[in-house]
Amino acid sequence: MDSHSSLFTWYSVVIAVVTYYGTVVFYRLFLHPLARFPGPRLAAISRWYEGYYDIVQGGKYTSKIAELHKTYGAIIRISPFELHVSDPAFFDTLYRMDGHWDKYAWTYDAFGAKSSTVFGSGHDAHQAHRRAIASFFSKQNVAARQDLIRRNVDKLCQHISKLAGTSFNLGAATSAFTRDVANEFILGKAYNELDLEDFGIGLSISSQGAGAFWRTTKHIRWFGPAIRAIPVEWAMKAADEGTKSFLRYLQQSEQDTRDAFAAATSSSPINHKVRNTMIHEIVHSNLPPTEKTFERTFEEIATVTAAAFETTANALRLILYHVFTNDEILQRLRKEISEAAADSSEYIPLKTLEQLPYLTSTLMEGLRLSPGIATRAARVTDKDLFYGGWRIPAGTPVGMTTLLMHTDEKLYPDPMRFNPERWMDPTARKKGETKFAPFSRGTRICLGMHLAWAEMYLFLAALVQQFNFEIKDATAEDFELESDNFGIGTKAQCNLIAHITPYVRADVI
Repeated sequence: MDSHSSLFTWYSVVIAVVTYYGTVVFYRLFLHPLARFPGPRLAAISRWYEGYYDIVQGGKYTSKIAELHKTYGAIIRISPFELHVSDPAFFDTLYRMDGHWDKYAWTYDAFGAKSSTVFGSGHDAHQAHRRAIASFFSKQNVAARQDLIRRNVDKLCQHISKLAGTSFNLGAATSAFTRDVANEFILGKAYNELDLEDFGIGLSISSQGAGAFWRTTKHIRWFGPAIRAIPVEWAMKAADEGTKSFLRYLQQSEQDTRDAFAAATSSSPINHKVRNTMIHEIVHSNLPPTEKTFERTFEEIATVTAAAFETTANALRLILYHVFTNDEILQRLRKEISEAAADSSEYIPLKTLEQLPYLTSTLMEGLRLSPGIATRAARVTDKDLFYGGWRIPAGTPVGMTTLLMHTDEKLYPDPMRFNPERWMDPTARKKGETKFAPFSRGTRICLGMHLAWAEMYLFLAALVQQFNFEIKDATAEDFELESDNFGIGTKAQCNLIAHITPYVRADVI
């Protein structure tokens, strides 16, 4: 081939590429069904607009979306294919129980757990998977097993008592508590991280780092599968201590799931410990045999337990910071809880704690500022949706972000202020609860919300009754949204350093 032919070939390639991408840009800007919706043109052209904030800026797209709404209005186009709404009035339209609602596969497939209840995108598959385990996480079943939670609360308090007069990482202890509860409740195995001197902080740090993995895989689809394909033995050689802790945990969890799965599928009598696991629920559900394999069962265990770790711990760290840096809140909690304790012979029952208005208001305020996820929860339905004068075509991913709604100053005056009092007036609470959704709403409402509530009630009541914590080197902003890790990424991460002294009630001195 002579030089002229070679030049012509490359020229043809360049022309073809430019023409193709030029056509794509023109279509997305002017002919696409979402072309009429407001928003930045770069976002309409390419997902790499979001990718810049996800990867280069380290998870800042949720914050950017909040800024975009101020510029473009309540409904905006945030990618070539997706819309976002920032109007609490639209919440009940998008997150409801009736209808067919898929999750946005592009977002959730990045977790690599397509057949799980938590991260599976299909409506019908999700409904079937959820039915199999819903009763396991019911309020009734959680209440019946509250002794499991209380036992871990006692273990936490015993460990903290031994540290009296010193400073320690209360944040890491909080993560260890939520992990120990979740693993024992779901898997039937006590991992005893509360017994560790450092409360397993390496695993806590590594777990929070999973957000970067998810953000990257959203945009570079081969990244996640490539990382997961690396043999664990190779990864262990190159990993830091935190990652090694995470890998060891995954190996142990897989083996424990395998053992329980073998017991649950055995013809031999099943012991009580295995019967009280999510594995038993799946194996003995009405799911078809193809949905009861070990591989899918382990995927379910891994995703549900992971979802129960840092979501609850994040909220508790924020609550602990505000409670123990505001004496008015602390003393009011102590008074309410001590009065309830006077009517109990030993422990205050969970049902009694749930009826304490100020304790409940404090937990609600914490969940308002630290809901389960930081990212938008896009839904896809098979029918057109309508927002004001806008028609949203069927099949369009459209979402809202709970945290942005929870910090809307029209709903919550002075929204970043931690103020339990805003929930104390029954009328105001009833009105506010309609747009209070820390566990989402609709067909995809969080499976584990009753477990999370029970943990928070028992955890906070015990610590308030038993300890004084002097919080060191921290501010309120350290526990607010710093990055979208799917969950809420904070500046403090899993850290909350506190100096501990026992609390002795004045009336027992």
